[in-house]
Amino acid sequence: MAKKQTAAVATRHYDVIVAPHITEKATLVSEHNAVVFKVARDASKPEIKAAVEALFNVSVKSVNTIVQKGKTKRWKGKPYTRSDVKKAVVTLAEGQSIDITTGI
Repeated sequence: MAKKQTAAVATRHYDVIVAPHITEKATLVSEHNAVVFKVARDASKPEIKAAVEALFNVSVKSVNTIVQKGKTKRWKGKPYTRSDVKKAVVTLAEGQSIDITTGI
């Protein structure tokens, strides 16, 4: 009898969702039943949806993604570039909610 592949899939879910993104704008979006996460750069919308549904046991209505380009900054007079960040705005179905302060 073959082993089930669920362990590899569950591990990928943790790799897709990096962290919650907590800002003033993300808090305003949460009033409209949406949550903002930092996600892996190579994650697609269906992967993000599957990861959120599996990790938080909620039903996802839609996923919108944003790639925030890294700013050019200076430190001790020398320029450097911050890393690019991919964010996902996950809209949940009616009656669903995620408390991001408790963790997974």
